[in-house]
Amino acid sequence: MAKPAKCISVQQAKQLQNNWVTTREPAITQSRGGQQDTREVVFNIAELEEFLDYVKDESAKKGITDPGVRLYFAAYNNMSSDYATVFLSATMSDDKHSDNNYDIEPYNTISAGFPPKNY
Repeated sequence: MAKPAKCISVQQAKQLQNNWVTTREPAITQSRGGQQDTREVVFNIAELEEFLDYVKDESAKKGITDPGVRLYFAAYNNMSSDYATVFLSATMSDDKHSDNNYDIEPYNTISAGFPPKNY
């Protein structure tokens, strides 16, 4: 299989992550009383493929031929966790301005790294 066209280099990824760490992490840590937050999550490939298949199948039932997936930053607020997380939401198309498809339930992973792992 060929490398996808939108892959970036390891060096670019390290720079992007460093940009986030130096410009966002300090404010988040300060807002949490000095406690670091997670800044990376791990997806199980089989579960991620299962979600993508679910999005494709449910979208096709509604006549949506080019669905997309939007990644949202989020945070838990319960007795077991107050860390950051992300969830994936199906969209009506792959256009960045597309509406969310609220007929398809979002996907969330609780597999977040702590302490934060640098890329």
